[in-house]
Amino acid sequence: MSNQTAVKILQDLIKCPSITPDEGGALSVLQALLEPAGFDISRMRFDDANSPAVENLYAGFGSGGPHFVFAGHTDVVPPGSLADWSHEPFVGDIEDGVVYGRGAVDMKGGIACFAAAALEYLADHPDFKGRISFLITGDEEGPAVNGTVKLLQWCADNGVVFDHCIVGEPTNPSVLGDTIKVGRRGSISARLTVNGVQGHVAYPHLSDNPVRSITGLLSALMEPALDSGNQRFQPTNLEITSIDSGNETSNVTPASISALFNVRFNDEWTPQTIAAELTSRLDQAVLDNRFRGADKAPISYDLEFIGNLSDSFLTRSDTLINALSDAVHFVTGRKPELSTGGGTSDARFIKDYCPVVEFGLVGQTMHQVDERVAIDDLTALSRIYRRFLEVYFA
Repeated sequence: MSNQTAVKILQDLIKCPSITPDEGGALSVLQALLEPAGFDISRMRFDDANSPAVENLYAGFGSGGPHFVFAGHTDVVPPGSLADWSHEPFVGDIEDGVVYGRGAVDMKGGIACFAAAALEYLADHPDFKGRISFLITGDEEGPAVNGTVKLLQWCADNGVVFDHCIVGEPTNPSVLGDTIKVGRRGSISARLTVNGVQGHVAYPHLSDNPVRSITGLLSALMEPALDSGNQRFQPTNLEITSIDSGNETSNVTPASISALFNVRFNDEWTPQTIAAELTSRLDQAVLDNRFRGADKAPISYDLEFIGNLSDSFLTRSDTLINALSDAVHFVTGRKPELSTGGGTSDARFIKDYCPVVEFGLVGQTMHQVDERVAIDDLTALSRIYRRFLEVYFA
């Protein structure tokens, strides 16, 4: 039963144009599904002065312990040009055993599967001992300010305590059952601005070209490698994403130049220690004074850390990891890799409240035109979540 239910739930969710941060009707679909099954539903709207308001949903069934929670987000990224889609992004068309639509993989498909699995499990075990909950947010694809962070705080303020959590993000790179995410690298972004003196290129002694200076500074940030990784995590990696001086002429040196970069760091660092290392490298590069004339004043730079900082984390709960690994193997025959690679997710917030892992669909088409998921994968993922509940509450 769960496979057909998951497909129908996914189609209903895809039909909701819940482009972040708009709710788009998606939470109402879930409320209409879960409330008649006996779930207690709470809808919260959080906002602040600097980010858009976001609607969120908490649903709970049962009492006592253990208390297991599925977590996810119904907001999606914009579809881009509609002319590029072979199927409308907010319809949920099925063709050749595949469901098309924005959010099919990231991550309305995961939500549909764990909702279907939980409803089927509860129908078969009306007297089970424990509690199953859903933590659904609406700004994971956006600022991530008025969603999971505040919803978790609301739960804590109301005495809701979780024992374990699965986030239904699309974790599998190739086939369902490849990978369980048991942790994530941390993330820190920054803007480096180097200040100079604008001038004519033919008279460099009268100007101070910041382009020369930033070259050496960026090289110092990237070399040598920040670390070589460890048994749990890949090496820390810095990527420069933009360099801009705002200068459109070839005969004038700019007054300043800025570069944006992001660092994905492993558990050998914290946001504070990685920030200190980056600053130290820049200060040393100023002393090295590469690519500049000896007559120039020391390089003047500003380093601004921007956006949300996130810690790396690693989940070590055998109860959670073994039950999920068993369920994946039971359904797919695969033994999933335990990985910490990839980007960040709302698991970085949940880990402060209970052990958390991530497991969902294959992520190859997430955020792409014609985002889609095979019905066979929806069937299998529903069975995996259902098997997990059987093992976990046994």
